[in-house]
Amino acid sequence: MLSRPGPRPEPRPRRRRSRRPAAAAMPPAVAPQRSRRGPRRRRPVSGRVVLAGLAGLALLWLSRGGWWPTPPPPQMILVLGGDADREAAAARLARVDGLPVVVTGGTNPEYAHWLFLQKEGLSPRQVQLDYRARDTMSNFTSLVDDLRKARIRHALLVTSADHMERALLVGRIVAGSRGIHLTPVPVSCGELCVVEGRRRLWGDGARAALWVISGQDIRPWVEERVAPWLEKAGIR
Repeated sequence: MLSRPGPRPEPRPRRRRSRRPAAAAMPPAVAPQRSRRGPRRRRPVSGRVVLAGLAGLALLWLSRGGWWPTPPPPQMILVLGGDADREAAAARLARVDGLPVVVTGGTNPEYAHWLFLQKEGLSPRQVQLDYRARDTMSNFTSLVDDLRKARIRHALLVTSADHMERALLVGRIVAGSRGIHLTPVPVSCGELCVVEGRRRLWGDGARAALWVISGQDIRPWVEERVAPWLEKAGIR
């Protein structure tokens, strides 16, 4: 006998595979390219730039009459010691103008008191003797801060005619750094005048500028370390 066919299994629905869009190919990571050039080196300042800067400062200084504040009338007389004629000229000037006098590194006290007090008749309060200075440089550095504290802004500078150029250069650098204006009053030296060399002039000028910058006088260092070497080399 033929067997009846059994019930057929119901067909299961086929799952359709979802077609996902293919992932976009990611570009490979690009490593940052290193510059083949090395670090940039700073170009050294050329000599022309330095000269141009110095020329600009020189022009600014020469034109200071147009922008520098006008100083008040002279407030005192500053006498640089080294010659009795300087003190005599300052004493006469003080008697006429009535200004106080400061003598830095001058003659002995006995002569100075006779000259200012007895001969010219000045008041003891009008004359101040200061013996801390040893040269032109220290004529200014020894008392310039005292003058600033006394609110001195304008002084008459008395020294010999042959010494005035160097004294005025040093004084305008040192005293000028404290806001003190100097007006030269040269004293005639006649046949005793000695012309000073440019080397000494600019040497003291550079020394004064370094004092303003550092607050120290380089002369002791030069005499201790540089001078013996110059003597051995036959330069000095």
